[in-house]
Amino acid sequence: MQAKQLGKQVASPAGQLTILHDINLTINSGESIAIVGVSGSGKSTLLGLLAGLDTPTQGNVILNGSDLGQLDEDGRAQVRKLHVGFVFQSFQLLQSLTALENVMLPLELSANEQAQEIAEQRLAEVSLSDRLQHYPNQLSGGEQQRVAIARAFAGQPKILFADEPTGNLDEATADKIIKLLFKLNKEHSATLVLVTHDQNIARLCARNVTLAGGKIVTP
Repeated sequence: MQAKQLGKQVASPAGQLTILHDINLTINSGESIAIVGVSGSGKSTLLGLLAGLDTPTQGNVILNGSDLGQLDEDGRAQVRKLHVGFVFQSFQLLQSLTALENVMLPLELSANEQAQEIAEQRLAEVSLSDRLQHYPNQLSGGEQQRVAIARAFAGQPKILFADEPTGNLDEATADKIIKLLFKLNKEHSATLVLVTHDQNIARLCARNVTLAGGKIVTP
């Protein structure tokens, strides 16, 4: 993955606000990288641009050989479906679906005929085989995040984006979730791009990229 001269500006009452400026970044296949910085430094915005969830004001992103700037939203969605997994701070589970159904959903949208078998396997990997038929409101925060991780890995993504994945969890649960995330990342040989404010988590990654004022201040 490459970001080339990436920038993001938005309109504000005070005029044009620059969130990111001249970001140049290369992330190698299988690498684990933490994007760190204080609140408001542009971490989540950068992750959204790298993942094709948002579009830059200038510059471009090459994700697994696809220039996202040359694609419309449907094209970017197709790239995400084929190559990308997500884990968010707020879990993003559908409350009307069971744990099993939440993990099956992206597989079914891809017309995978083994959706249930794969979903059950992924939930077993995160030690939730006894929670398949539970709904999100019947699960603890740590269990919900484990379902989200199982869903993220369901389609064997080449790249996993995680945005503050332990932000809503207590310290003990967060530690278990991070260990699980890195374990599955290694087993599935996926590139990991992790946004975090926690230096203990960042140190587990092979490389840290620090943002300040919308710019990279360390390689």
